[in-house]
Amino acid sequence: MQGIHLRFYTYENRRHGGALLYEWLLEKAKKLGIHGGSAFRAIAGFGRHGQLHEQHFFELAGDVPVLVEFILTNEQADALIADLRKEKVHLFFARLATEFDEIDPDAGA
Repeated sequence: MQGIHLRFYTYENRRHGGALLYEWLLEKAKKLGIHGGSAFRAIAGFGRHGQLHEQHFFELAGDVPVLVEFILTNEQADALIADLRKEKVHLFFARLATEFDEIDPDAGA
């Protein structure tokens, strides 16, 4: 199937609506009927201001980058982005055309 690989970049400690932004994004997508999403915490990274953010051993929750990504249809991507614009969430994202499928040994040949 043809679809979209939607990637949102934020920081671990950023919040929206009282929740951590990456958790809020996952919940928002779930409410829209998107079937899956993942959040990945980075070891280090920098954003548009050029400040390096790194994970240190003694930190439990810091300001390291977090990637939240979804594989979805064009329509789902449009709906999620439109919702985020209505919510006035400030986020950098990448929208990439992708091909996806599922390997299901129980489905038969």
